[in-house]
Amino acid sequence: MISVSRFIHKNQAFLVFRQLQRTLSSQTDGETRIAHILKEKFPSATSLKVVDISGGCGAMYEVHIESNEFKGKRTVQQHQLVNQALKEEIQGMHGLRIFTEVPRD
Repeated sequence: MISVSRFIHKNQAFLVFRQLQRTLSSQTDGETRIAHILKEKFPSATSLKVVDISGGCGAMYEVHIESNEFKGKRTVQQHQLVNQALKEEIQGMHGLRIFTEVPRD
C-alpha cells in the first residue's frame, strides 16, 4: 500500500510535469476557440490571454482581456460583455474567471 505522503508527492510531481508540458506546448483547442471568439468580439483588444485552468479538459478557463471597449463601464458590465460573447461556450464549462482592464493612455 502506498503511503499518503508518497501519494501526494507523486501527484505533485505529476502536476508540475503537466504544467511544464503545457508551458512548452501550444494552446489547447478550447483556449484557441475562446481566444478567437474574443478577438472577433473585442477587435480593439490590446491584450488577450486565455488559459485552461482545469488541466486541459476544458471545464474551466481564465480570461485576461484589455480593451478600449471597456472604457467607462463598471467591472460587472465589462464581465457581462465577456460572458455574452462566450454565451455558447459557457454552457459546456464548470467555471470561468474573468479579468478585464482598460488600456492606459
